[in-house]
Amino acid sequence: MSTWETILTIIGLGAITVLTRSFFLIPDKEVPIPGWLREGLRYAPLAALVAVVVPELVMTQGELIGTWRDARLFGAAAGGLYFWWRRGMLGTILIGTAVMLVLRFVLGW
Repeated sequence: MSTWETILTIIGLGAITVLTRSFFLIPDKEVPIPGWLREGLRYAPLAALVAVVVPELVMTQGELIGTWRDARLFGAAAGGLYFWWRRGMLGTILIGTAVMLVLRFVLGW
């Protein structure tokens, strides 16, 4: 690609991004959304997080893990237990990460 084609591509992609991201800001009044869709959209962030995290927990190199001695499993379990107990996001991250790092670096998992 020439320089001008690259610049034109970047400008075009930027324009498409701005248009699609601001689609809900353009109308003067609120776009009516059915109740079932509004209720379903409440779970979209959780579903996206699960779709990213779960494969990272149970797979290595594109295959399911073959042993229970995986620090990621225990770190996720410890973080989940802490969240169930205290409902704190920062503590969940810190506890899960600490358990995983201890198991990896101290026990060599």
